[in-house]
Amino acid sequence: MSVQIGNIDLGEFPLLLAPMEDVSDPPFRFVCKQNGADMMYTEFISSEGLIRDAAKSRQKLDIFEYERPIGIQIFGSDIDHMREATEIATLAGPDLMDINYGCPVKQVACRGAGASLLQDIDKMVAMTKAVVEATHLPVTVKTRLGWDDNTKNVDEVAERLQDVGIKALTIHGRTRAQMYKGVADWTMIRDIKKNPRIKIPIFGNGDIDSPEKAAAWRMEFGVDGMMIGRAAIGYPWIFREIKHYFKTGEHLDKPTIAERIAACSTHLQKSIEWKGPKTGIFEMRRHYSNYFKGIEHFKEYRMQLVTAGTLEQVSEILEGISHDPRYAPLAAESI
Repeated sequence: MSVQIGNIDLGEFPLLLAPMEDVSDPPFRFVCKQNGADMMYTEFISSEGLIRDAAKSRQKLDIFEYERPIGIQIFGSDIDHMREATEIATLAGPDLMDINYGCPVKQVACRGAGASLLQDIDKMVAMTKAVVEATHLPVTVKTRLGWDDNTKNVDEVAERLQDVGIKALTIHGRTRAQMYKGVADWTMIRDIKKNPRIKIPIFGNGDIDSPEKAAAWRMEFGVDGMMIGRAAIGYPWIFREIKHYFKTGEHLDKPTIAERIAACSTHLQKSIEWKGPKTGIFEMRRHYSNYFKGIEHFKEYRMQLVTAGTLEQVSEILEGISHDPRYAPLAAESI
């Protein structure tokens, strides 16, 4: 059966790209969409920034037709401001709105937003209700198991947020206290999916980094789909590899040097188109080592890439990589 979020049909078992700060921008989303991401989200956007008309927050509202279906994710600590931000974000024309109740970083959680709301479910419910009522779009939520090991309350969260109108819930299998450490625990996610009261789609998030794990956890935990974050950074092929494994039980060949260069070049070009040459090239520097992770003798090229200041320079370096005789055996073979 297809998974539905409102009137959005996501197919039988959708793979979602997680909203990641300073990562999930339009250039990165482009290469993930090319490689099979079924639904994507913007970077999380501050409700306060939208209301103040801050340039950085407004820029994050940029979405493109090829990205659909796509959700805009917002966060904040003030209910009225979240309502107003929802109205602003709705005008950008996304397919859905998403609320971040999962971000664990101090700058967010210690200011009463993100995962902090797991300490005040009544406020979380009131905030969610305000967002649902402020838009005609489906509203979804991303959250965690709880604030810490002593307050794992996502089962209550799931029921109460469904009752006020959310259309899907993504759960990261860690508490706020864990941050991104340790191993994600999906057992509570499975229990929520099995709860007869829960009718909305439940997506699992956390530690999905290989086709084998995706297939095993799909069977073990019974979720409706999976959200992938860190494993896609510099490796957008994770989506197509998982889908192929689901269908065939076999592995796709790993991307060749040529494919890595092509994806990196596309990402760079989109970055320049969206941000301008100076910012586009500068912000792309954080991605190079990930695109070529695992390739021997790459340190010299990485140093060149992160100091290159023009598109022509970067293109010349990438061209050099493609013709490096040390990589000749990998030119047509997967690494």
